[in-house]
Amino acid sequence: MVFPLFMLTANSLMGRQELLETCGAVLADYGESAKLRVFPMYPTLRAYVRLLLDSPEYFTAFWNSMIQTILVLAGQLLAAVPAAWAFAQFRFPGKKVLWFLYMLLMILPFQVTMVSGYLVLNTMDLMDTRAAVILPGIFSTLPVFILQKTFAGIPKELLEAAKIDGAGDLRIFVSMGIPLGMPGIFSILILGFLEYWNTIEQPMTYLKTEALWPLSLYLPQMVNTEIAAAFAASIITLLPALLLFFYGQDSLEQGIVASGVKA
Repeated sequence: MVFPLFMLTANSLMGRQELLETCGAVLADYGESAKLRVFPMYPTLRAYVRLLLDSPEYFTAFWNSMIQTILVLAGQLLAAVPAAWAFAQFRFPGKKVLWFLYMLLMILPFQVTMVSGYLVLNTMDLMDTRAAVILPGIFSTLPVFILQKTFAGIPKELLEAAKIDGAGDLRIFVSMGIPLGMPGIFSILILGFLEYWNTIEQPMTYLKTEALWPLSLYLPQMVNTEIAAAFAASIITLLPALLLFFYGQDSLEQGIVASGVKA
């Protein structure tokens, strides 16, 4: 599991000629076979310097990914948290049917809904815009599923005591539901960041203008032009997700455990 990451780091420190000798047969049609070289013979930071100081296209793609991911996560907080609370705490007509539809959409892969999603976005004149990727992400069903299980695990006695004290539904949701459901909320934020930071199918289907491409689409193009910079860009792209995962690992574990308290 760790070895590919180690090789990625080592390759990012190699010069162009050394990379061609090791990976050229795979990436650049150079040489007859690829070679395994654990450590670079002549380590250099030239690829990082060139990427960070002379690659405006990379930073455009980086901020496209950041904008796309942050807006999706903000929208999921506004849409998924109240929806999950309603499924967990309220009874209303059609609740079971609606929940079944949520589960059905959750297990369907993107390839199944790709054509229908394309037609809907095209009808709304949203194709080739950031909204084409952001809006479907906001209404993803997985955050609702995780949070519903988390909210359903809140002891009923606490909520009933709050009602006896005169708290309304909104007050209970804001003052008790959200604080007690923070492990689940942190979980959907971490999982959502990892998913939409690395997403490739939706941008590939809905975005045609290269200026709107996130890193997931831009990085493969770099391999054709600058191999060393592509490895360096992969390392830098990996860092935000890696740091977020290690920072929120405890919250992620607690949220997953909390989501399984009550089915």
